[in-house]
Amino acid sequence: MNTSYVTNPMIFIIDTVLSLYILAVLLRFLLQWCGAEFYNPISQFLVKITHPPLRLLRRFVPPVGKIDTSSLVLLLGLQMLSDFSILMLSGVMRSIGELTLLSIAELISLLLNVYVFAVFARALLSWFDLGGFRAASSILYSLTEPLLDTCRRFIPDLAGVDLSPLVALMLLQLTKMVILPPLHELANLIG
Repeated sequence: MNTSYVTNPMIFIIDTVLSLYILAVLLRFLLQWCGAEFYNPISQFLVKITHPPLRLLRRFVPPVGKIDTSSLVLLLGLQMLSDFSILMLSGVMRSIGELTLLSIAELISLLLNVYVFAVFARALLSWFDLGGFRAASSILYSLTEPLLDTCRRFIPDLAGVDLSPLVALMLLQLTKMVILPPLHELANLIG
């Protein structure tokens, strides 16, 4: 019997379930950090599904100012568990240092991808009547406005056309190109 016949579905399930939960914890962290509306249905959903492990972690990991460090610890722990499980099922073993750096790189990539998607979605939604998308629009606004506002400070107004989403998307992609390769290279040097 082919081992990939059994391991590939296991890897798929582990990757999917943990990736979705990691995304939920990251979104909760970001929405809390940027001061998004707490009673928004999306915020409430994220709070309810991430509350049990965070309630436990908060007993041991206090916040640092506005930063919910227990969310960051949970994110790193879940990402390391996901990466370790997938690598182990693939027959690859990594040192704890290499696994930590790979997990940090994965989380940074996810963070940047969340912002790319959020900026793109906000730009698209701005062209349409929002109707039933008010909750999503409010979240997207809270999440992206600090970034877009910063970009607007450096871009002249071009007859009412807001180019800040385009500039933000370019900066996010450039950030991925600059930050992620050195992290992967450093992880390979450790391993």
